Amino acid sequence: MTEENKDKNKPQQNQQQKNNRQNAPEKAPLTEEEINEQMQVRIDKMHKLAEEGIPPFGHKFPWTHHAKDVDEHLDELEANETEVKLAGRIMAIRGHGKTAFMDLVDKTGKIQLYVRKDVLGEENYALVKLMDIGDIVGVTGNAFRTHMGEISVRVHKLEILSKSLRPLPEKWHGLKDVEIRYRQRYLDLIVNPEVRETFVKRSKIIKSVREILDGEDFLEVETPIMHSIAGGAAAKPFITYHNALDMQLYLRVAPELYLKRLIIGGMERVYELGRVFRNEGIDIKHNPEFTIVEIYQAYADFNDVMALTEKIVAETAQKVLGTMKITYEDTELDLTPPWPRMTMIEAVKKYAGVDFTNVTDVDEARKMADSVHVEYEKTFGVGKIINACFDAYAEEKLIQPVFITGHPKEISPLAKSNAQNPNITDRFEGYIYGRELCNGFSELNDPIDQKQRFLKQVEERNAGDEEANMMDEDYVTAMEYGLPPTGGLGIGIDRLVMLLTNSVSIRDVLLFPHMRKK
Repeated sequence: MTEENKDKNKPQQNQQQKNNRQNAPEKAPLTEEEINEQMQVRIDKMHKLAEEGIPPFGHKFPWTHHAKDVDEHLDELEANETEVKLAGRIMAIRGHGKTAFMDLVDKTGKIQLYVRKDVLGEENYALVKLMDIGDIVGVTGNAFRTHMGEISVRVHKLEILSKSLRPLPEKWHGLKDVEIRYRQRYLDLIVNPEVRETFVKRSKIIKSVREILDGEDFLEVETPIMHSIAGGAAAKPFITYHNALDMQLYLRVAPELYLKRLIIGGMERVYELGRVFRNEGIDIKHNPEFTIVEIYQAYADFNDVMALTEKIVAETAQKVLGTMKITYEDTELDLTPPWPRMTMIEAVKKYAGVDFTNVTDVDEARKMADSVHVEYEKTFGVGKIINACFDAYAEEKLIQPVFITGHPKEISPLAKSNAQNPNITDRFEGYIYGRELCNGFSELNDPIDQKQRFLKQVEERNAGDEEANMMDEDYVTAMEYGLPPTGGLGIGIDRLVMLLTNSVSIRDVLLFPHMRKK
């Protein structure tokens, strides 16, 4: 007898049941007591499996296809009666006596399983009664399309690979509680497929950044994560201690000073993509550990690395999303190069209405800040006051991609002074949707100037600024051997991922964000 004639065996799901499931009211989350009761039922099933000689936690399963493979090649698989083997998690079970339907989910998506007692045999079919939503299984069978048009696998053999002892969040309720989602990311990934897709895109974005830099003849390197001196960025470091060396160490706030040592050593084009650590507040844009890529190019300046920035962001969007015009929080953004440039003073004048051009007297700068109600510390010089006005008025207005240039020397201790105006530096920050995405500059390569700026930073640190740079005598020594003119760039990978996945919070693009203790 052919499959087509076997008691009209093409399964026909009850459309009313389907509608009932789709229209079911949202259920409340399970209480701890209910969870414990359900866990005991599952544990009893686990023991029952063991008693019948079936390992509840199995071994290797030689799968041949994923759900997406079956979907894309159904006609070929069906025509050739190809046997397929799939493995994944059961996310729904619908029983009909001697027939059961299940939804199997793997990393590529979902597929329906059609399980019949007369096909599996009584012993193998008995597994169905011992299964629960969340169990991980391996199945062998043939692919086909049901009368309802749903791509399915007619199962010939069913294996339990791992018994799920704890119930998943209720299907109808889903997993919307961000506290649970961030603390138990594994549940988030199981229940919310779109979350898994975000992290697939994250991986593709990082891969694209590497491919672009490798294609530009940059060499990926690794530098220390534990530093004896915290430097390379204005940030408060995490402190640790090395017992054998009997010395205090800092988790790196940036790899910058080590990477520039490599430029001094003649490596010319280097980058490092990895984690940095800053002991600062947590909000939708900040996590104490995050991922950046820092890039240094000898014989270049800040204009060259601005062009490189545009290339990385725009080409990555094209590779991952297929377009340079993206939507972020209902706003269309055009990442197509070139991006416009605006000095920090021009931005402050445009958005705050005060003009700091040619202002060098700190009292005058204070009066201007007071006139627009911008707060500042008594230790702030003119440069920091300008920056405070920029932060208060301009940053949030920079929606379309733009480079802000002309940063004051006071807030740029590692950047080269501008040839025409020594009070500002050849530095830029890239802003999109009111957020800083990157920071770069023509690197300061004068060791005497660098030492003086370090000493100024030490003064600020001694005055209570915990984010000021420390003196790094070895870096100054390295510079005295000669640092070629160099363009440097740092891009926040997490913020780039947020932008290209339309994610509101940095926690949505970190698999395991830091949280307070419960």
